[in-house]
Amino acid sequence: MLSNIYKDEKLGLFIDGSNLYAAARALGFDIDYKKLLDLFATKGHLIRAYYYTALVEDQDYSPIRPLVDWLDYNGYTMVTKPTKEFTDAQGRRKIKGDMDIELAIDVMEMAPHLDHVVLFSGDGDFRRLVDAIQRKGVRVSVVSTVRTQPSMVADELRRQADYFIELQDLGSEIARQHSDRSFPRDDQGEVDDDYDDEDDDYNEAIIERA
Repeated sequence: MLSNIYKDEKLGLFIDGSNLYAAARALGFDIDYKKLLDLFATKGHLIRAYYYTALVEDQDYSPIRPLVDWLDYNGYTMVTKPTKEFTDAQGRRKIKGDMDIELAIDVMEMAPHLDHVVLFSGDGDFRRLVDAIQRKGVRVSVVSTVRTQPSMVADELRRQADYFIELQDLGSEIARQHSDRSFPRDDQGEVDDDYDDEDDDYNEAIIERA
């Protein structure tokens, strides 16, 4: 598993939050982000792990906030921005949160300090980004899945990457066990039930990507 990552390589993880969430959900499991971080830290020299997500503003409670806060305190560099609300041609209220530009800028800025970029996304818009950093001498692995109908990864992105890592093959090592109580805790040290319920509440399908 992950034999394409060399022990002495400087690694950077770049996680497209909504895309990875959708891929894992389509495969029928939820990700334990502590296990994910630990797994890649044992494979190479992990420099930074970025997580990108849009947040709905003007809400008393955001179902993803407990997860964002937990990641922020547990080894991830969080990149967030407010979603934008608009009305489509049919008069339906839509919410859009696109993090592509933020992710691309960070990858380009970090590329000189990395040997290997691991991109957790199947978005075909990232093909040119992958090509650009490959020309800087950085290897790129894409993590997504082809084992859903339809596939969650764009064919052009998969072909551009140096390596494709099937998300389902990582499931045994990074899946969250629902009996696992290693969840974020509140200020009193109690398990944060909001994070435990996050699977049911957090559905970024409402956030349309540009």
